[in-house]
Amino acid sequence: MAELLAPFDMQVIAAGALSIDEPEENGETFIENARIKSLHAARTSHLPALSDDSGLVIPALNGQPGIYSARWGGPDKNYLAAMEKVKELLLLETGEIIGHLAHFTCALSLAFPNGKTLDFEGKVHGTLTFPPRGTNGFAYDQIFIPNGHEMTFAEMEPAKKYKISHRAKAFNQLIRDVF
Repeated sequence: MAELLAPFDMQVIAAGALSIDEPEENGETFIENARIKSLHAARTSHLPALSDDSGLVIPALNGQPGIYSARWGGPDKNYLAAMEKVKELLLLETGEIIGHLAHFTCALSLAFPNGKTLDFEGKVHGTLTFPPRGTNGFAYDQIFIPNGHEMTFAEMEPAKKYKISHRAKAFNQLIRDVF
């Protein structure tokens, strides 16, 4: 976030640096979870706060892992295990593992100490592939091929990925509407 906000001459301070604990993410959507985090940080710090929530949505798995994307990797956020779980469930549910539609979603919430929030959401659609490919990126990037491309997010140069990513789309909305 600091890199994305750098052109706006803003000082970005992580919640952890202010000793702000993480609230329980008990929302039912990416926006709700981002809002929970941003409101908690804004009210605790008495400063505007920006939070995100993001994940992979697979329609063939009824939207899973969705808001639970990070938790699928367990307490250590082992995304190799999470990708294996995706593979196993796709095989169990559909008999196929290649070519399933999926999208990444990123929700951003900008909250103010008075409780006002501004929310933004970006998505990038694509398909899944196995086995995982690439060494760039993180989380599910190794199995996600964005529409119009042949490489997974993890095979792309980071600068190229960031230009088309769900996070970039959400940040572009934030920049357009706030700055």
